[in-house]
Amino acid sequence: MPEVRLVDENGENVGVIETRKALAMAQDRGLDLVEVSPLAQPPVAKIVDYSKMRYQEEKERRKEKAKQKKVETKGIRLSLRISDHDKEVKANQAAKFLSQDDKVKIEILLRGRERQHYDLAKEIIRKFMEAINNNVEINVEQPINIQGGKISVLIAKK
Repeated sequence: MPEVRLVDENGENVGVIETRKALAMAQDRGLDLVEVSPLAQPPVAKIVDYSKMRYQEEKERRKEKAKQKKVETKGIRLSLRISDHDKEVKANQAAKFLSQDDKVKIEILLRGRERQHYDLAKEIIRKFMEAINNNVEINVEQPINIQGGKISVLIAKK
């Protein structure tokens, strides 16, 4: 690239200059020559302190990352022999997770002879989801899934 459109450290447009001259100007001022827009005709270069510019960009990225809310998946584990009160407490906990915009994975582990009662486990999960739905409107992201002795469903807030 023989020529560049040069912008100085104050943001003033210097004009179209040879690349060597622009580089010499930057070195005289103790700064760096950074190509800002390589696709322009001629390319645009700016005289800046490169380490300072990189630091500012990194600072912006960190600020943006801090603003983002990461959606987590919280787990609620039930059993076939769960009491009504325990079910109520866990339903309130699940509703709290959903109100914080997290997803909730409800699962039941069936052990030994319990494995014969998949229908009962599905019914417990359905009733549990109805109890949550009374507090917070839910959306089923993954329907009831059976893997070995584990029955699970993933729900999120509507």
